[in-house]
Amino acid sequence: MKLYTTKNSGNGYKVGLLLSMLKQPYETVLVDFAGGEHKRKPFIDLNPRSQVPVLEDGGRVLWDSSACLVYIARKYGGDAWLPGDPGQMGEVMQWVALALNEIQFGLQYARGIVRGIRTGHYEEGAELGRKGLAVLEGRLHWNEWLALGHPTIADVACYPYTARAPEGNITLEPYPAVQAWIKRFEALPGYFKI
Repeated sequence: MKLYTTKNSGNGYKVGLLLSMLKQPYETVLVDFAGGEHKRKPFIDLNPRSQVPVLEDGGRVLWDSSACLVYIARKYGGDAWLPGDPGQMGEVMQWVALALNEIQFGLQYARGIVRGIRTGHYEEGAELGRKGLAVLEGRLHWNEWLALGHPTIADVACYPYTARAPEGNITLEPYPAVQAWIKRFEALPGYFKI
């Protein structure tokens, strides 16, 4: 199995995290983002969207971190990380949707603007990110995990850019339940730092 990513991609990192937590061996292929490798062949043959991550597994090629998480969870993690029951699956996927919206377009974009790798309106991203953090805080105030009472791909999807929010000048001080969840997540077997 190969995971195409960059050194600082939170989306690529979450795919590697799930593989590590499930003890699945894989090869990391670093894509030269600064050199534009993601915008030309052969990479665009793998992902016409010119983005990381891309996962190759036994001849199957998947792009988008959420698609990769779903695939890995169902193939290697059984029902624990993404259950087949429609209600439970929906509960998990609503948090994956938060990762794709408020966290991605809020926390991740604010971080990118601060780091100078993205342009845009910082305060719009930061405000959206804070809304996402408030939603997480509300859930985690009464629950240790985002869905089903145990770690799932919901937690994996939301963790990277939430934990790195301070890199976008968004403090986690007002969100003690989120901070406690980050510590619990980082104590999971197979966890590694980016």
